[in-house]
Amino acid sequence: MQKLNTKTMGKGKKGKKRITKKQLAELLADFFQNEPNTTFTFKDIFRKLHLDTHPLKLLAVDTMEEMAWDDFLIRVTDTSYRLNLQGQVLEGTFIRKSNGKNSFQPDGTDQPPVFIAERNSMFALDGDRVQVTMVARRDHHIKEAVVTQILERRKQQFVGKVSVEHDVTYVTPEGENVYKDIIVPKRLVHKAKPNDKVVVRVTEWPKEGRGHIIGEIIAVLGQTGDNNTEMHAILAQYGLPYSYPKNVEDAANRIPAEITAEDYAEREDFRDVFTCTIDPHDAKDFDDALSLRKLDDGTYEVGVHIADVSHYVKEGSVIDKEAQKRATSIYLVDRTIPMLPERLCNFICSLRPNEEKLAYSVIFELDEEANIKRWHLAHTVIKSNHRFAYEEVQAVLEGGEATDHPLGGGPCSEEEKVLLKQLDKLAKKLREARFKNGAVKFDREELHFDIDENGKPVRCYFKVSKDANKLIEEFMLLANRTVAESIGKVKKGLKPKTLPYRIHDQPDPQKLETLRGFVVKFGYKMKTAGTKGAISKSLNTLMDECQGKKEQKLIETVALRAMMKAKYSVHNIGHYGLAFDYYTHFTSPIRRYPDTMVHRLLTKYQQGGRSANKEHYEELCEHCSDQELIAQNAERDSIKYKMVEYMGEFVGEEFDAHISGIQSYGIYCEIDENHCEGMVQMRDLDDDYYDFDEKNYCLVGRRHHHKYQLGDPIRIKVAKANVEKRQLDFVLADK
Repeated sequence: MQKLNTKTMGKGKKGKKRITKKQLAELLADFFQNEPNTTFTFKDIFRKLHLDTHPLKLLAVDTMEEMAWDDFLIRVTDTSYRLNLQGQVLEGTFIRKSNGKNSFQPDGTDQPPVFIAERNSMFALDGDRVQVTMVARRDHHIKEAVVTQILERRKQQFVGKVSVEHDVTYVTPEGENVYKDIIVPKRLVHKAKPNDKVVVRVTEWPKEGRGHIIGEIIAVLGQTGDNNTEMHAILAQYGLPYSYPKNVEDAANRIPAEITAEDYAEREDFRDVFTCTIDPHDAKDFDDALSLRKLDDGTYEVGVHIADVSHYVKEGSVIDKEAQKRATSIYLVDRTIPMLPERLCNFICSLRPNEEKLAYSVIFELDEEANIKRWHLAHTVIKSNHRFAYEEVQAVLEGGEATDHPLGGGPCSEEEKVLLKQLDKLAKKLREARFKNGAVKFDREELHFDIDENGKPVRCYFKVSKDANKLIEEFMLLANRTVAESIGKVKKGLKPKTLPYRIHDQPDPQKLETLRGFVVKFGYKMKTAGTKGAISKSLNTLMDECQGKKEQKLIETVALRAMMKAKYSVHNIGHYGLAFDYYTHFTSPIRRYPDTMVHRLLTKYQQGGRSANKEHYEELCEHCSDQELIAQNAERDSIKYKMVEYMGEFVGEEFDAHISGIQSYGIYCEIDENHCEGMVQMRDLDDDYYDFDEKNYCLVGRRHHHKYQLGDPIRIKVAKANVEKRQLDFVLADK
């Protein structure tokens, strides 16, 4: 560093510039680094650096105070400092980014993540627990840390593709931001061949980030590009099972399917009441059924009947342990990975048509306005009269005919049509009351594929939620809310018994403010302060006002980002999105473990049992929330894979699209015709240099000031469909 003449600069003589704070900080940094083990008093520092004016001395004291705050110096006494040789040692989680902007999240704090340069990462992977030392920070620099030790590896197994080069076998991990290929010794390759997708387990990590990663291939998934291989790879990537253990299957096969005389005797009999299931056309596991009959006093008895899984799956059994571990069924595009063995989920427990089944039921008596007059919880025996697909019920509600489903109960009679329409009327009343009470309207469309027998997608479309879907949804919400209230809502002074709740916190105020700032540009107003009800009402008004406009999808997307994620917990805070003070999951025990937990606890409490262990159930809730998130990511990856595979047939073709997302590295575009999303890379926007305006969700050209904004229509050409990377690349079509 260039030496500064403090003798002349400090005097403030005519024609001489006074030393700046930045220059003084550099001078002090060099001074302390030259004598790292010495403690200096103010007097020593002023004398050695020739700081002999009062303003300079004050500036030096102020600068050293800031350097101590940045952990560059250590304050020894009020008037002395020394160099911080060690820095601040912290433990926490490493966050790896593909763009090199890695960071570190300290344990047990709300502090923002600290930047870690790649050269200082010891090549830690995303999610690894690490020890870091804070780096001394100079003026105007961001906080930075250096990884000094990797305490615990988050993952030891990876999915990747096998390659052989110069007689060396290695696996290139996919989707993990892994910095190196994994070398596999010949004796540990087993039967894997080049281009195979495999699961590899790391046997040796590089010491201090140097050297190779050594591993062993523990499973060969198949050839890269094969549909089964790629689906199994997605599951393996998230540590999810793609097959069922034989001992669990065997245990399920030993469970008798017959209903005993004892079962009939201790249950309410609903076999003669009109009962139906309403599900997707390709569903095999029927969790829930609805029954309806009109009572003599003019009210309606609606039964929400749920598969009685806990009758067959006993707590602590080998089936229960496996279900608990999985916590949820996983729905990939072309297959379901069930939580329970097939014999249970598709046959014994499933509420199949024309078969007598055991159920756990919430029986409501509702008036014409869908007000609850009475209700009770009961173990029941039911017999579904009809297995409806959503499309069939929708046809009936719209005045048409329901086609006979191959698994159903024959043609839909006029009486059944009347009953379905009555259920729809009651559901609409429930829905209306829910929104009036402050529920948030988010009717998100879902991307679906029609696939052939080989798993290849032949059609891609958005599935819209119609009245038939909403009919089922409302009665499931009613049952979930009612059973949650029955446990959680107690008299003042009494302590409620333990129950897993489905909770949803209020939106993040900062994100709400960002949303408000965003929608203002489109001419919309929105409240971000006030009561929960006022904010949700304002959100609903916004959703109604942007309905059918070009900006609708973007506003919905930005609004969803402001929402917190729902999760399971025994500590109830209510469900903001649904505007329920008490809410749980009771209605899908075939595919969700929390529902099975709730069934068991309700049965226990009905029999006079004591409150269950809160800590134990909170641990289970956390596990179920984590698994739900992992399953969602796997499902999302399978959709992305099928989307890229589908669009591979259209490389070189042009489509009308709209801008669905904007990042510093490019613009995401969604094709209007089929809703597939790809990216136009920033480097392909070659007519100008574009700056990313994060606040306004747009790119702005420096020279011509052309804007690319969320929601703008755009004409694109499909440039590349990389199935392996699940990446769809667009370029702008020639004008």
